[in-house]
Amino acid sequence: MTEEQPGAAPEPAAADRSGQGVVAAFGQSLKTLRVRAKMEREELGRRLGYSASTIASFEQGRRIPPPRVIDSSDEVLDAGGLLKLWKEQMEKAQYPAFFQGMAQLEKRAIELLAYDTLVVNGLLQTEEYGRTMMGNRRPPLDAETIEQRVTARMARQDIFDRRPEPLLSFLMCESVLRRQFGGRAVLRGQLEQLLLVGQRRNVELQVMPLDCAENAGVDGPFTVITTEDGKRFVYAEAQGASVLETDPKPAVLAAARYGIIRSQALTPRESMEFIEKLLGEL
Repeated sequence: MTEEQPGAAPEPAAADRSGQGVVAAFGQSLKTLRVRAKMEREELGRRLGYSASTIASFEQGRRIPPPRVIDSSDEVLDAGGLLKLWKEQMEKAQYPAFFQGMAQLEKRAIELLAYDTLVVNGLLQTEEYGRTMMGNRRPPLDAETIEQRVTARMARQDIFDRRPEPLLSFLMCESVLRRQFGGRAVLRGQLEQLLLVGQRRNVELQVMPLDCAENAGVDGPFTVITTEDGKRFVYAEAQGASVLETDPKPAVLAAARYGIIRSQALTPRESMEFIEKLLGEL
């Protein structure tokens, strides 16, 4: 977890520069070890299952290799674990600075409660939906950053297969399910994904209908996470910035507020039927 103060996110520019420095330093280490092994980029790429241009992107710090590639590179180059030492820092660097603390918390969650009002939660997104979201950013992200962040977002979905299973609750406004980001086909695939995830025993999906007269979530989206040591955190983000509350009181109040919103929304069964109805309309 990053060194945040209660109620504060790290200063974005400084954190971003730090992340870029880590990626660049890893790339230089990779290149140094490859040259020491007297191996061309084409050969290393062949052994790792990548093109020479992708290896160049890794070495030049323009692309972050996934953990398995770091492990394989360490073995192929006989690095003795030197490259593997970078894995944790590289994992943090693949996320935007404002999300790095939250990404670490997700890995320790035994319960996650997420209320969303704008877009489908990242843990539920399809690859196509996620890529559309990244492509809509302004100022625009470059193609390599988009692919890097989509890959990182998909990797976060390992939370569904973790053992022991965390308890996961997702509550979203009906408007989230009606926005056709990327077109009808992308939304159709996303709704189908929600129906599949909603069948998991440790997951509950609920929808807050637009015609609901009462909604305690008027302050916007937020996520409450409880970790294995019993600590609770509340996270919220907007406009490329975030707040991660480490003070217990706001987190307890947010969890209570989430419970009220759940009681006002459609039940999980009603929500699945509602999503099926929306899917049928596409």
